[in-house]
Amino acid sequence: MRYDVIVVGAGPGGYVAAIRAAQLGRKVALVERAEVGGVCLNWGCIPTKALLKSAMVYQHCKNAVQYGVGIEGVVTPDLKAMVARSRTVAETMSKGIRFLLKKNNIDLIEGFGRLVAPHLLDVEGTTYEANHIILATGAQPRRLESIPVDGERIITSKEALLLEKLPATMIVVGTGAIGSELAWFYAALGVKVTLVEYLPRMMPLEDEEVSKAMERAFRKLRATVLTGTTVKAARVVEEHCEVEIDGKKGAEVLQADVVLSAVGIEPNTQHIGLEELGVAMERGRVVVDAYYRTNIEGLYAIGDIVKGPALAHVASAEAICCVEALCGLNPQPIDYTTIPSCIFTSPEVASVGLTEQQAIEQGIAIKVGRFPFTASGKATAAGERDGFVKLIFDEKERLLGAHMVGGSVTEMLAEPTLAKAMGATAHQLARTIHAHPSMNEAMMEAAEEALGCAIHL
Repeated sequence: MRYDVIVVGAGPGGYVAAIRAAQLGRKVALVERAEVGGVCLNWGCIPTKALLKSAMVYQHCKNAVQYGVGIEGVVTPDLKAMVARSRTVAETMSKGIRFLLKKNNIDLIEGFGRLVAPHLLDVEGTTYEANHIILATGAQPRRLESIPVDGERIITSKEALLLEKLPATMIVVGTGAIGSELAWFYAALGVKVTLVEYLPRMMPLEDEEVSKAMERAFRKLRATVLTGTTVKAARVVEEHCEVEIDGKKGAEVLQADVVLSAVGIEPNTQHIGLEELGVAMERGRVVVDAYYRTNIEGLYAIGDIVKGPALAHVASAEAICCVEALCGLNPQPIDYTTIPSCIFTSPEVASVGLTEQQAIEQGIAIKVGRFPFTASGKATAAGERDGFVKLIFDEKERLLGAHMVGGSVTEMLAEPTLAKAMGATAHQLARTIHAHPSMNEAMMEAAEEALGCAIHL
């Protein structure tokens, strides 16, 4: 069968590419070997957020007396019920994507897709032809030889979403978004969590002030944070795990019921015909141009298998840019300096643009404005005073970066992302009237602080 466009992979890059191509009048097929929605919807972003919401409700109940609410009896977490709810949420969203595919007359081909020639794709023994083939095959948890995953005691993020009972102790290796979110979830439910990070600080891609604030937040949960620490080996010994580390105190052996390996991801580029077709690769990822064209005519790649942040919303943006380009609409290439990033711990973390250190390393003269949530009426009323907004401007007062820690800051991130994309200045942010009382007022207040005209500091 022949199509105008075949998309391989039905994650947030693939299904968005398929739908946009169909909207533009193309005959489209979408190939998926597992669940529609990909890892993000089924085993990442969505079910993780469902679990985190359950943990936050548990935390609110435990601390309800602080809000003048009395709860009789003992509040206990029900992990099985939380996991069941998260699976229902994921399944609901997956069904929603299937509905959208049907609505847009997209053929869903279930099975493993492999390139056999330019414009030709084999799926479980059937060959399909297309003018354009878009690879959106995503990624999987990275595995290290020193941390041999067995799926029971030494696990990845996928198994961490399905545990049937709470372990007493857990070691989480890696403090990026995945490791930090799952570490917070289990720590919030009472598990004694130890986070191990190879780099000098946790959440190493975030601004240094954010990292320090989040380390304090985890310690409030009685979690242990070990930075600048290397995992030499992990093994299962009878009914527990032993992890050999080398850190600030030298060599040690840690014990825990479960070890969660959250050391990043690996692109799914194996066994899909890339080498045989001569597709250009670099460090395990497909080489593409600004419109996601590979060196093979009619073949494109987006999402986690190309260079750039491995984020769902980035894959979706790349999908739209790629499809609109191949359909002749001449879209603007994506500005990778303005990619929002979120970590859904409590407090939350949200950022866009340059960190203070990155700006300094680039030799940029900067102005920095900060506003702590301890000075926010809305944050104080909500009982969420931890955190801050930090804005970084250049010498012309244009926004370079925004870095936030606090309650609901992920919902505040669109404003500085838009401001940076449009080249907004500190003066424009400071003079934009923000609703009172709101968490978003902190954006205005931080801009005012950078200009030296802060009212509430």
